[in-house]
Amino acid sequence: MKRPVPAESASALIDERIRELGDWRGKTLAKVREIIRAADPEIVEEWKWMGTPVWSHGGLGCTGETYKSVVKMTFSRGAALRDPSGLFNSSLDGNVRRAIDIHEGDTINAAALKDLIRAAVALNLKGRSKLKPKPKPRRARRKRAK
Repeated sequence: MKRPVPAESASALIDERIRELGDWRGKTLAKVREIIRAADPEIVEEWKWMGTPVWSHGGLGCTGETYKSVVKMTFSRGAALRDPSGLFNSSLDGNVRRAIDIHEGDTINAAALKDLIRAAVALNLKGRSKLKPKPKPRRARRKRAK
């Protein structure tokens, strides 16, 4: 089993990804990262799946993937989130995930994105706070009279 990349290293790897992109995608990923950190200062940056930036708090929140023509933010439990601003524009048919594709020249609605990040974290933390019911204690068996 692979060990997770330490948070400090993950942040450095994300910094490096932004630098190596060096175009609108790097700037967009940096902006998205800034918005995510502002939305939840306790969010943890991770580096998973052979080079994907991931932000987590109480569970996976979202990823920041970069492709040739798009920066994609995938919310692992996005289908369960309210999106009144209509930011989700990709992976809309699935039962669990939702994504935001950001193309060159798109403006990011920072306030709406912060709301989505906060809602994703709240959903993760809500799932963790539910305590599993304790099993009922077993009754002692009585020995039968002979």
